[in-house]
Amino acid sequence: MASNVNPTVRRRRLGQELRRLRELKGMTAEEVAERLLVSQSKISRLENGRRSISQRDVRDLCGVYEVDDHRIVDSLMQMAKDSRQQGWWHSFGDIPYSVYIGLETDAASLRAYEPQIVPGLLQTRPYAEALITGALPETAPGDIDKRVQVRLKRQERISAPGNPLRLWAVVDEAALRRIVGSRLAMQEQLEHLVEMSQLPHVTVQVLPFEVGAHPGLNGQYAILEFPDAADSSVVYIEGVTSDLYLEKANDVQKYSVMYEHLRAQSLNVDQSRQLIADIAKEYAR
Repeated sequence: MASNVNPTVRRRRLGQELRRLRELKGMTAEEVAERLLVSQSKISRLENGRRSISQRDVRDLCGVYEVDDHRIVDSLMQMAKDSRQQGWWHSFGDIPYSVYIGLETDAASLRAYEPQIVPGLLQTRPYAEALITGALPETAPGDIDKRVQVRLKRQERISAPGNPLRLWAVVDEAALRRIVGSRLAMQEQLEHLVEMSQLPHVTVQVLPFEVGAHPGLNGQYAILEFPDAADSSVVYIEGVTSDLYLEKANDVQKYSVMYEHLRAQSLNVDQSRQLIADIAKEYAR
């Protein structure tokens, strides 16, 4: 198996397959947990890909589901083995949003709405340093530097040769006018945003103040889509102490429709680029 297997995505695929086998057997998660003498929450975490899956877990579950085809069992066991490999982000130690990084690393496209800050994939180092320092005032300098390094490493996904991430970002005007760091840092950040928006696979639209109330007032979110049809799209909502991942088709559809409204109410690409450039000049003055 290739060494670049994404453990997060493997875990999701394996969890989806285990859920399918359980449903084919007509069993509830509670019934499976009772059979294996484990908690029902463990079964749920295994199925939603939030928990590492061991080959023993797979063996026990296949036994409960009476899977007789050794090819299926062997395939699931191999997926369990692959899912326990470490992604590039593990070398940085304990990263609170490692699940999201794993999904982002394997995604084909990302639609993001940011009401307060420039999207992480489009941030400059000075902006990211000032942002993380301000948002986490009690964090040690070493940990801040680690977070900045991870953020910059994530940005390599946009320039991946032959397979760049398709990024569509709707950014509220507030994110452009909030001074993070210094005026010089903001000037450089907005100039970088203009430069990135000229890439063929990066689209940036600005949601201006004059729009007033809009569907994104509840806060930031991102929609990730994957190249393999077997991997369902995911809505990611970042939290202070925990993050939310929505994978049900109905939930993804609602957020997708909301995103289309945000795009429609935003300035078009050329108007957005011009506004960003104009605000950058204001910082320069």
